[in-house]
Amino acid sequence: MTGHRTQLTCGEHAVLVEVGALDGVLTFAHAVKDAVAAGSVGFTEIVDVVPAAATVLIVVGDDAPIAPVRQALASLSVPASGELPLSDQVIEIPVSYDGPDLAEVARLTGLSIQDVVAAHTGSDWRVAFGGFAPGFAYLSWGDARLAVPRRPEPRTSVPAGSVALAGDFSAIYPRSSPGGWQLIGHTESVVFDVTREPPALLQPGAAVHFVEVCGPGR
Repeated sequence: MTGHRTQLTCGEHAVLVEVGALDGVLTFAHAVKDAVAAGSVGFTEIVDVVPAAATVLIVVGDDAPIAPVRQALASLSVPASGELPLSDQVIEIPVSYDGPDLAEVARLTGLSIQDVVAAHTGSDWRVAFGGFAPGFAYLSWGDARLAVPRRPEPRTSVPAGSVALAGDFSAIYPRSSPGGWQLIGHTESVVFDVTREPPALLQPGAAVHFVEVCGPGR
């Protein structure tokens, strides 16, 4: 299906496509990448596809005309919203569930601390998009019971590797930074490394499976 997607000009070499729902963003971005890989007409000049919460930024080469890309995007057939593309990449993240907000998350959700951990590790999350800081990935489609608000007052410093929850998302802080998410644990996994290709471990569309290595259940 094609559906209605608003295209907004973003400089001379990019188009910002308003998709709407988060699951629609992922399916649209996946369809664009497939068309690029297949060498489809209108897609060969695309050099980057950047999903966000409700939009997808399409970037073309410096010397490429934008009009054919716009036309191709408008006619692109995309699976129905909610039909998330399957990922052949599952990244395991070992987590010590010892975060300072773990008990508060249990209180907010009405779950026990052990049930919070079980819910966080019980199903695969999906990388929806990146933002906030290099390597910071917004993970969605986890257990809906873990939806919690941000902290009333952000911390001035959150340690690198902190595993957190906020709203419908989970995330791993790639480096020490301020942050207002609820901290439930930490991992030794390095999610951003400038010497790695690509530097960000968690790429949009990838599945992420958290594994408890230390915590209330151990």
